[in-house]
Amino acid sequence: MSSEASRRRGYIRSMDGWWRRDPFFVRYMAREATALLVVAYAVVLLVGLIRLAQGEAAYNAWLDALSTPWSLALHALLLVVFVYHTWSWFLIMPKTMPLMFVEGGKVPAAVITGAGLVVAAVCCLALVVAVKLFAP
Repeated sequence: MSSEASRRRGYIRSMDGWWRRDPFFVRYMAREATALLVVAYAVVLLVGLIRLAQGEAAYNAWLDALSTPWSLALHALLLVVFVYHTWSWFLIMPKTMPLMFVEGGKVPAAVITGAGLVVAAVCCLALVVAVKLFAP
């Protein structure tokens, strides 16, 4: 490249650490990082299904591995991460969905977020109750 061409390009700002410059982007990256942990836990559950298909001994070994102190600590951490992921997901929902109108008025963002969180909590509670009622 000639020196003339390099002078015309001008200043190019470095993109290193772009997401750390603004709190909005820090929250965005945290939300995206929690999605990776959701995927990792889905793999843990998939392994449980594979072990279940392999028979009772393999499944019981998987359950024993889940009951170790390290696994319990990991699950406690994942619970906190999943709650943050759920909260942040419903927090951005009003910004990503089409405008909603009820009786001629725009539905406030707080109502949309709150409704999503309530539905998520009710579904989680229903799942816990179903497991307690129908588990052997």
